[in-house]
Amino acid sequence: MVESSSAPGPGPGPDGALRLTVLGSATPYPSADNPCSGYLVTAGGARVWVDAGTGTLGPLQRYVRLDGLDAIWISHLHADHCADLLTAYYGALYADVRLTAPIPLYGPPGIADRLADFLTNSARRSPVESAFAVTELSDGHRVAVGSGALPLTLTSRAVEHGMPAFALRAEAGGRSLVYSGDTAPCAALTELAADCDLLLCEAEGDDPAHHTAEQAGATAAAARAGRLVVTHVGRALTPAEAVARAASRFAGPVGHADPGAVLTV
Repeated sequence: MVESSSAPGPGPGPDGALRLTVLGSATPYPSADNPCSGYLVTAGGARVWVDAGTGTLGPLQRYVRLDGLDAIWISHLHADHCADLLTAYYGALYADVRLTAPIPLYGPPGIADRLADFLTNSARRSPVESAFAVTELSDGHRVAVGSGALPLTLTSRAVEHGMPAFALRAEAGGRSLVYSGDTAPCAALTELAADCDLLLCEAEGDDPAHHTAEQAGATAAAARAGRLVVTHVGRALTPAEAVARAASRFAGPVGHADPGAVLTV
């Protein structure tokens, strides 16, 4: 079962439940009331910032400070999924945040150098590794994060987006949620999402490197997902239209990733 709310969520909580908090879901740039792609995944005390799209660092702080994160996971290096890593770098090193160790950062190959290229403005390379302990993702990468009794396991699969890109399966306490990142429909995503309780799937629109809303529904059906939530909806559709189109291909519950929504899996 997945419960949803539009109010700010409680974070991990003592119950250890697997939760997804939507920080933002707009594309390709923030709207006045919706940042780009970013989510907080929590379970058993573990806190993971999943995608750091433009504007998501602000709402993230309603729930957790940068020095309270157990990890950051980035699907791919388009700005609407990673741009707030730049401001997070400054926050982590040069403000009121006091890291005891660099924040574990999982992302596509080349993520550290990409950050350094943006941040460096002299002959000296910006010390991105002082803020982030970088692990490059590979197909099938798997890691447990958090120090609580209930581990939060993150499994990544390479997906089809015309560049290195990954989807994520987060599991804790026998519950699972899958996030597509940005990708065309592909076997890897369907396999990763098999029998998941919640599929968070992008619905950018009619682009060969993305899902349409109808394709998001078809992927959810093929994966036998318990529930579908569409996100990253292109501006040619309203969220309600995207939900209706996805529901034409998927018989289960369908919703939209409204900013601020909290989903308990």
